Amino acid sequence: MDDTPASGLTDLEFHQTTGRILASIEATLDAWLQDDVVDIDARRTGGLLEMDFPNGSTIVINTQPPLHELWLAARAGGYHFRHLQGVWTEREGQEFFALLSQRASEQAGQALVFKAP
Repeated sequence: MDDTPASGLTDLEFHQTTGRILASIEATLDAWLQDDVVDIDARRTGGLLEMDFPNGSTIVINTQPPLHELWLAARAGGYHFRHLQGVWTEREGQEFFALLSQRASEQAGQALVFKAP
């Protein structure tokens, strides 16, 4: 019997993939801070990344290993993403980085774009 979950990823692949995603987001935030684009403070604890915006709002990205999901909580709502056919999408078909960019732009008051690693 195959132990690979519906995400198509093994547990190890899930941890590696989500680790790369969180590291990529942190690197993007660091570059924006260095280039004086926007000052978003980030704190990461394991699979949890909190992003604090200048207006006092927060976006939280959290890995959910038992479910093989990536969760995003923003001022506009919460979203659960699954890895399907190589792309992290939520139930309405929105892609993770596109939705993260949209929500971060709303909360920062300026256009911001996050890209997949």
